[in-house]
Amino acid sequence: MAGSPNASNMVVGLDIGTSKVVAIVGQPTDDGGIEIAGIGSHPSRGMKRGVVINIESTVQSIQRAVEEAELMAGCDIHSVYVGVAGSHIKSMNSDGVVAIKEREVTPSDIERVIDSARARAVSEGQRVLHVLPQEFSIDAQGGIREPLGMSGVRLEAQVHLVTAALNAVQNIEKCVRRCGLDVDAIILEQLASSMAVLTEDERELGVCMVDIGGGTTDMAIFTEGAIRHTAVIPIAGDQVTNDIAMALRTPTQHAEEIKVKYACALTQLAASDEMIKVPSVGDRPARDLSRQALAEVVEPRYEELFTLVRDELRRSGYEDMVAAGIVLTGGTSRMEGVGELAEEIFHMPVRIACPQNVKGLSDVVRNPIYATGVGLLHYALQESRHGHGRESQRGVIPVHKGRTDVSRRDVKDGSAALARIKGWFKGNF
Repeated sequence: MAGSPNASNMVVGLDIGTSKVVAIVGQPTDDGGIEIAGIGSHPSRGMKRGVVINIESTVQSIQRAVEEAELMAGCDIHSVYVGVAGSHIKSMNSDGVVAIKEREVTPSDIERVIDSARARAVSEGQRVLHVLPQEFSIDAQGGIREPLGMSGVRLEAQVHLVTAALNAVQNIEKCVRRCGLDVDAIILEQLASSMAVLTEDERELGVCMVDIGGGTTDMAIFTEGAIRHTAVIPIAGDQVTNDIAMALRTPTQHAEEIKVKYACALTQLAASDEMIKVPSVGDRPARDLSRQALAEVVEPRYEELFTLVRDELRRSGYEDMVAAGIVLTGGTSRMEGVGELAEEIFHMPVRIACPQNVKGLSDVVRNPIYATGVGLLHYALQESRHGHGRESQRGVIPVHKGRTDVSRRDVKDGSAALARIKGWFKGNF
């Protein structure tokens, strides 16, 4: 994986976002956390709403971010875990049933029932990204989280199925490969972010995580420790920047700077006597504007976004089951007043979350911007913890372990299946 011998257990997360590409290199710590060894970030030029619109620009951004991370970590990066987002992502809950062959649940029974749940008709041009088990039932007994070794005749599985547009995934893979890198796995961004920012208690109690990025807002709802619903909303930070640029008649890059430095999502928190300089288009002179007037431009867009999230939460049927409330993360959640405005709209507790359980460059990565990047590392290390079995001794580089790997039927021996099943359970419960 990496150049120096002690770096053999390093993994790399690549978050190809609409506003920036982030590469993060990390390795596992003994207490189950992650030590960050290097981080690289570069503005993203070839993406729109989570989808590649210019391969050349995206390749350049990935290369710059990866080179920066390599320099900082002092290693060579050969393969990456990549996050994917965008409105093309669809998700549904599905179930499968099989007969238990030996009257006692074996790894192959679990694999068969997951495969049968996965066999739902996926529309043309979509590719299955994840099959995330929620719970199992044996005969009439439901609510089982780990059925391995249990007695019974009939095994049922309920799963959350996530699919993405085949061409969107292929374009991302193409960009990564053009940089001379292999793709270890493609991971849903909100699944990754949730691994970085949610606590075990929140997943158990019920929580709605909202990752507000540049191009998309990604939602994931958990109850009883398992993921129940995912959705993508195509409004995020870029729309806020665009609103500022249009309302204040200022170039987009200045609008972005003004947003980051001075914007506030709640008008009553912004001071009317605090003035900011707004550059004009062309050679016209800059104008003065109060922070409150800026907040009046920004607040309606955040209000619209949170209303759409609330509607999606209601539509999912889990609104009354998220007792832990709303967890916001992602770069666009950092603005002053966002938490307060969200609480007004959701009437629930809201917290703004940073990646947890990180060491090394923790002061840098404890920032909502890096939630997806750090989450990809959590995902990757979890896969490798439960995936390194006899396969790695046979010289097969463990790729696509655990939940993502349901589609690869090439490794069928018991040890591999067992390692994969354990990966599924550990990841979801």
